[in-house]
Amino acid sequence: MTEAQAEDRRLFREAADLAIRLQNDPANPVSIDMVRTWVARSPRHEAAWARVAAIHGMTGKILSRQRAAAEGGVAGMSRRTLVIGGLIGAGVAAAGSLTVPGALLRARADHMTSTAEIRRITLSDGSEITLGPDSAVAIDFTDARRTIGLLAGMAYFDVARDASRPFSVLSGDLTATALGTAFDVSNDAGFVSVSVDHGAVEARAADSELRLAERLNPGDWITFDNSSHAIARGTREASQIAAWREGMIVAERETVSAMVAKISRWQRGSVVMADPSLGSRVVSGVFDLADPLGALEAVVRPFGAKVRSITPFMTVISPV
Repeated sequence: MTEAQAEDRRLFREAADLAIRLQNDPANPVSIDMVRTWVARSPRHEAAWARVAAIHGMTGKILSRQRAAAEGGVAGMSRRTLVIGGLIGAGVAAAGSLTVPGALLRARADHMTSTAEIRRITLSDGSEITLGPDSAVAIDFTDARRTIGLLAGMAYFDVARDASRPFSVLSGDLTATALGTAFDVSNDAGFVSVSVDHGAVEARAADSELRLAERLNPGDWITFDNSSHAIARGTREASQIAAWREGMIVAERETVSAMVAKISRWQRGSVVMADPSLGSRVVSGVFDLADPLGALEAVVRPFGAKVRSITPFMTVISPV
């Protein structure tokens, strides 16, 4: 990573932190003033804020200069608009924790993590895996190929180049194959997502439009629905890829069920969605994993849903 790329990544994360602060307290004039001051520091600060605002703006609620003046009596953001909220979608009865029965998963996995645990694993070929919380992988290396099964959760792969042995990650019905590449794969609520940091990845899935494989270049992402084989695509900044490693989830047109499943990997116990009608809705936004309950609330609040901790081991998302 170049020095300029590292600086852009740092600024993106600062902007995301400010967006999260504002999202959690949108009427606070201090939060608004902090953003205004930060954005004015340089063109690169403004560009970083624009990237964060664009993510929120896909489904977000826009706080314009006029609305800020009307509701809080606070001057707006110069010529920019400020995007808040992370809006949502998708239905499952329950999300979070590993979806494969624990004993079976332990029998299949070579490496597993627990709630909120992130682990770095160095493989025999020099490749590295950053394994997310409540996640599991199985490793199958031979003289001809390198195969990783992502059994649950999320992982970031930094692949050592070896042209004679392709490196593939299998998750659900999707296979992502790379050479000398860094990329992120997650499997949540039946949706498998692949994002490429650098290098190139081929995404392939039988009985779908990916049967002939699709090439993903740096910044490209793709999400594959294991049940319907529907596909969503897009691009994102390198600083947004696998941001969970530094305490944030960046969502771009993801379902509520997938988002709840992701965030729940940082929340102890089970998270149950009592209202399955939320299931297929779509969310974009930046969410703070340091406060998983707050992140869950930010996901469901625009739809009138509530997040309640029933016991230390049970969290329920319900419409009332």
